Amino acid sequence: MSTLMDMPAVAECSVAGCSYNDHSSCHAAAVSIGGHTGDAQCATFIPLGTRGGLDKVISHVGACHRAECTHNSALECTAESIRVGAGQVEADCLTFSTR
Repeated sequence: MSTLMDMPAVAECSVAGCSYNDHSSCHAAAVSIGGHTGDAQCATFIPLGTRGGLDKVISHVGACHRAECTHNSALECTAESIRVGAGQVEADCLTFSTR
């Protein structure tokens, strides 16, 4: 990936308790996907009452640490876009799929 526009967009976030979520839209400039084997957590999730992020933004996937995901190539997400939603703990990448 060479530019921000080449990175997959966060098409939807349904986690209302995240500071970056505003009406199912992520307002972080980029998100990181972390977690552990079998669970791709949104590592950018912040459960604060304070709103964060930018007013006008299309959030993208900055990094993916889930090497076992079919969309992962050299820790870069190759999906066209991702969806973030409720997970095992707080917020997960719902586009995550194992090889």
